[in-house]
Amino acid sequence: MISSTDTKALLDLLSEDGTLESFIPEFLAKFKRHNHFNICCSLVMLMEDRRILNHSQRLVAFYILHDLYCGEQSFVNPFISVLIDVASDDSADIVERAFLLQLLGSTHSSNSKKEIVSQTAAEYIRAFDPNSHTLLTREQLLKQYSDKLPVEPYRCYFKNASIKNVIRDPDIPQGCDADAPELDDSTPLGKYRIGGGNRETAAAGLIQNTSLKGFEPPWIRPVPPRLPEQDGELVWLTPDNNHELLWDYGMCADTSRGAAVRDLIGRALKGALAPTQQQKVLVELEADPKLVYHCGLSPRLLPELVENNPVIAVEVLLKLMNSVQIADYFKVLVNMDMSLHSMEVVNRLTTAVDLPTQFIHTYISNCISSCENIKDKYMQNRLVRLVCVFLQSLIRNKIINVQDLFIEVQAFCIEFSRIREAAGLFRLLKALE
Repeated sequence: MISSTDTKALLDLLSEDGTLESFIPEFLAKFKRHNHFNICCSLVMLMEDRRILNHSQRLVAFYILHDLYCGEQSFVNPFISVLIDVASDDSADIVERAFLLQLLGSTHSSNSKKEIVSQTAAEYIRAFDPNSHTLLTREQLLKQYSDKLPVEPYRCYFKNASIKNVIRDPDIPQGCDADAPELDDSTPLGKYRIGGGNRETAAAGLIQNTSLKGFEPPWIRPVPPRLPEQDGELVWLTPDNNHELLWDYGMCADTSRGAAVRDLIGRALKGALAPTQQQKVLVELEADPKLVYHCGLSPRLLPELVENNPVIAVEVLLKLMNSVQIADYFKVLVNMDMSLHSMEVVNRLTTAVDLPTQFIHTYISNCISSCENIKDKYMQNRLVRLVCVFLQSLIRNKIINVQDLFIEVQAFCIEFSRIREAAGLFRLLKALE
């Protein structure tokens, strides 16, 4: 429960002779806040047997349990149920019952709580008048404190079946006389005999050697039976090492073809290849489509290949169509500067495979924006013609649904209606409307 140092400090505190209101400041000075609950639990254990603490010490303990948590607004006193049980116990001492009712404010007495706590516990006992107090039943107290008690208390079958730590010894009379036997730690189930002059020893031994759990029945759980072993279940104990060797037929293979393609792709990024060189790249890629993954091309280098060798760019993209990187290549292609070669690559791709609709729409929007933003009139007219021819090809081949881009393309045709190709595209749109 608590350390030996705290045990001695608690018993010394209960033995002090002072007014009741002086015990709370003394308690706070002796014990740290995080240990208050354990100290109070020890007090509850000590008071389970009325002979462990004398009359004055019990009143001091009750006062500490009540007033220690009076100023706590965030939660209810955790020991309120203990105080109510004692205050409503018909077999309890009438002085203790009246004292608790006055602390709880549940009795009509001529003495106020302030007058009570300004006395010592011994003075309160001497001045006690039973005729001036009205005791309440348990039902009355529970009704009064219904908002501070749990709706349904926690029930533990093992706790309910347990034996309490503090057990009355039938061989010892109710009083503690000097002829009673000394403390006997060997008595069964942790019973403590209180003899003359060893009351504090019994209290200290009770706190140090027991806990709040009591003597609960053991939770007997039989060992589950082993399941029968299955064939092959313990195969890892005798692993099978009869593995066949697999020969890598690609070892020592001729890699000159891949090296030649990488070299030609490197040149294609810097300038246009000769027709024979272009043909060699196309033939090698057709013979081994996997060479496209080892030719040294990356999405970042695609714009250079498109501008210098669009035919090779188309072939490379077709071979990469099923790779996980094709989305990165499309992203680079749609965001690169519009040119005759980029439109040629896109146009060839649309006739060869089914491109994502969003990619085509984004590319068309970028082409229209490029035409609108160019300042050079000559280059603008040239690009507008290229875009119009490109759009007419997509529409006639039914690669795009013109209704999806009707408003944007129509506005483009109207803006550049002075150009013959734009006027022809506008008439085509009207015919399809």
